[in-house]
Amino acid sequence: MSKTRLDFDLPDSAVTEGLGAALARACTGAGVGARGAVLYLRGELGSGKTTCARSLLHALGVTATVRSPTYTLVDTYTVGDLNCVHVDLYRLRSTAEVEELGLRDLTGPGYLMLIEWPEKGGDAVPHADVDLQLQYAGESRIAKFHAVSAVGDAWLAKLVLDTSLVPYVSNLT
Repeated sequence: MSKTRLDFDLPDSAVTEGLGAALARACTGAGVGARGAVLYLRGELGSGKTTCARSLLHALGVTATVRSPTYTLVDTYTVGDLNCVHVDLYRLRSTAEVEELGLRDLTGPGYLMLIEWPEKGGDAVPHADVDLQLQYAGESRIAKFHAVSAVGDAWLAKLVLDTSLVPYVSNLT
């Protein structure tokens, strides 16, 4: 299991948006699209999961409006050869409901899946490559990344090189 961990201080939503854009640049630089990847976005309501996902998707080239898929459950976007899948499991109550979404069919080479509230899906959720936990820290937020695969390691290795994030790094392990 990977041990790559990164923590960032997010003093405001603009920095959270910057983090999403940096994730997109790192995704492209690490060749994540060719291999496929799953990113878990965890955190309380309002912690910045959708803000980060929206910024990542826009930075990848999505021109459509990106909203939280709380009611649609799954939104898909295509950018070149990359199929981006944005999932929100907040409203689901069982793994059977998650299984009905067919998420495993939307993973693998050419797919980037972003899953908000993955803990609601249990074993029916595809395994993460990167697990992102967004937490409140007073008036600001903290982003805690953990790579859980070789793809995740490559992605975070590129993310740590993004100089736009240097002022916000709180650890490198």
